[in-house]
Amino acid sequence: MSEFRNFVIVSHGKNGTMMSMVVYRPNVAALVVNSAGHLLICERKTTPGAWQFPQGGVDTGESLEAALHREVSEEVGLLAQDYEVVDRREGYRYLYPKRVRVKKVRKHGSHGQEQTYFLCQLRTNAPQVNVKQKRPEFRAYRWIPPEEFDLDWLPPFKRDVYREVMRDFFQVEL
Repeated sequence: MSEFRNFVIVSHGKNGTMMSMVVYRPNVAALVVNSAGHLLICERKTTPGAWQFPQGGVDTGESLEAALHREVSEEVGLLAQDYEVVDRREGYRYLYPKRVRVKKVRKHGSHGQEQTYFLCQLRTNAPQVNVKQKRPEFRAYRWIPPEEFDLDWLPPFKRDVYREVMRDFFQVEL
């Protein structure tokens, strides 16, 4: 079961001690790898040139694994039986940029996301990826060697997380 993660930030200023709460929304992301060792990346529908992994928020009461399967199905049309989860790592966090943080706090009650990444091996009998879903988030997809991922495809606030993920899962320095 998923819950928001809260962290207290304490700062000491000339007006005394100030504490504020930073709330991270739980999120899952799929690193889908095919038999050639290539990684699935998807281009955002609303932002041409912005490539990322299938990912999304965890609903209240939903397990991380259930959220993974739901997001992968909703975004790229693969069902749980189409891939095997071979690794999982938690604790990747980022804050939303200040310009959108207020909107995100109102919408989700969070200042950023805490992501759990799942390394998923695509089964040989899996169907083709299909980004043309009911509510499409992506306009295209490609398979790339992990070392070809380009941080410039991402907004700056996500780059450190992707850098860590690529190092942790693929031993690739971006």
